[in-house]
Amino acid sequence: MQDNHKTPSLINALIPIVLLIVMLSMSVYLYGDNSSYGANQIALILGASIAALIGIKNGFTWKEIEEGIIKGISMGMGAILILLAVGSLIGTWIMSGTVPAMIYYGLKILSPSIFYFAACIICALSALSIGSSWTVAGTLGVALIGISLGLGLSPEITAGAIISGAYFGDKMSPLSDTTNLAPAIAGTDLFTHIRHMIWTTGPSLIIALILFLILGFQQTSSGDTAGLAMIQDTITNSFNISMLSFIPLVVVFVLAFKKVPAFPTVLIGALLGGVFAVLLQPQVISNFVSKPELSKGLTMLSGVWTALHAGFTFNSGVEVVDALLTRGGMSSMLNTIWLVICALTYGAVLETTGLLNIIVKSLLRFANSTGSLIVTTIATCIGVNIITADQYISIVLPGRMYKAEFARRNLAPKNLSRTLEDAGTITSPLIPWNTCGAYMSASLGIATFAYLPFCFFNIINPIVAIIYGIFNIKIEKLNQSDEGLVDIGN
Repeated sequence: MQDNHKTPSLINALIPIVLLIVMLSMSVYLYGDNSSYGANQIALILGASIAALIGIKNGFTWKEIEEGIIKGISMGMGAILILLAVGSLIGTWIMSGTVPAMIYYGLKILSPSIFYFAACIICALSALSIGSSWTVAGTLGVALIGISLGLGLSPEITAGAIISGAYFGDKMSPLSDTTNLAPAIAGTDLFTHIRHMIWTTGPSLIIALILFLILGFQQTSSGDTAGLAMIQDTITNSFNISMLSFIPLVVVFVLAFKKVPAFPTVLIGALLGGVFAVLLQPQVISNFVSKPELSKGLTMLSGVWTALHAGFTFNSGVEVVDALLTRGGMSSMLNTIWLVICALTYGAVLETTGLLNIIVKSLLRFANSTGSLIVTTIATCIGVNIITADQYISIVLPGRMYKAEFARRNLAPKNLSRTLEDAGTITSPLIPWNTCGAYMSASLGIATFAYLPFCFFNIINPIVAIIYGIFNIKIEKLNQSDEGLVDIGN
C-alpha cells in the first residue's frame, strides 16, 4: 500500500461482506431460482459500491479502484469467452444431431437404477482423460441431462452426478489447469500433489458413488416404455442418427487431451457442429430456418449462423422432446456473463482496497494447531470463492497467504496444495455467482441451488479434508527434498 492508504479495520472489511450476504439472501427469498436473472447482480454491484466507499474513506482514489476492477474483470475474460463458445456449441450440436444421438443411444443403454452412478463415473473418466470439467459438463453433461428427462429421472440429481464426476476427474488429471496451479503456488511438484490428493479425493468419490447408487435404486423412473419409445421415435424421425454424429465430440476430446486451450477447442467444436449439421441434417436446417425463398446454400448458412448466436429451436409437437432440444446460442449465456462480471467487480474492489487481505490475516489468528490451520485454509478458500467469484483466486490468494505458515510449522507443501484443491477447486461450482457455478448452471440448465444438495463429491471432499487435518491423517512433515522446493518469500 502507498503511504496515503490507511490500513482497513476488520469492521471495515466485514461491512461489505455482511451486507452482501444479507442482500443475496433477500434476493433468493424474493426471487427464488430467478434471483440470478438480475437481482443477484444488483446485490453484487451494491456490495462493490459499499466496498469502494470504504476504500475511498481509507485513502484510495476512484482511479485506483477502477483499475483494480478492470484488472479483476480481465482475469475472467477467458471464462466469458468459453461461456460464449459453449452456448454456440450447444446450439450447433443439437442441430447436427450430436446431442440427439447421445440422448437416443443413452436411452437405449443406461438403466434408470444405475443412471446417477453411471453418469458420475462417465464424467469422472472423461474429465480425467482431458482435464476439463467445463468441457465435460458442456458436452456429455448436456446429453446426460436430456437422458435423465427422457427416463423420467431427476435432472437436479443428474446435474449433481455430472458435476461430482467432472470435478473429481478435473482435480485428479495432470492435464487440468487447477491441478497444475495448486502445486506451483504451494511449492511442490505436480505428481507428488496428485498422489497426495488420492487420500482425500478417493474416499470422497467412493462415498458419493454409494449415495448415487442408493438414490438410483430408491427412485422410481416415471419414464414408461411407451414414453421412451415416443422420444426415441421423435428423434429418429426428425434427425439422421448415426455414429458420424459423434465426430464433433471426438474431435473436442482429442483437442482437449492435446492441451489445446479451452476457448479455441470449444469454438472449433461449435463450428464443426455446424459443418456436420449441413452434411447430416440439411432437412433439419431447412425446417429450422423455414424460409423457402432462400437458396439451399443461404438456408444452410442462415441455419448454422442462427444456431451459433441464438441457439436451436425444435418443433416436433412432442413437448418433452421440444424442451430437450430447444437450447443454446451465445445469447443464452449473456445473463450468466452479466452475473460473472458483477461478481468479479465485487471481488476486485475488496482485493484492491485491502479488505480481503485483512479478513485472511484475521482468520490466521485462529490457526493454533495443524488441524485448525487446515480448517482455516479451507474456510479461506471457500470464502474467497464466494467473495471473488473465481476459483483461480481461491487457490492463488490463500496459497500465497498460508505458504510461509505451513513451512514455519514444518508441514510439507503438498499438504497446502492438496488443501487448496480440496476447498478452492471443489466448491467453486456450488456458488451461483462464481464463474464455475454460473457456467454449470447455464450449461446444464439447472439452477445452482437446485443441484447443490446433490453434488455429493464437492460437499464431502472438504469435510474429509477437515477430518484428516483435525486427526492428523496423512499430514506429511517437511523433508529435505521439500525444503528445496519451498520458497517462503513468494
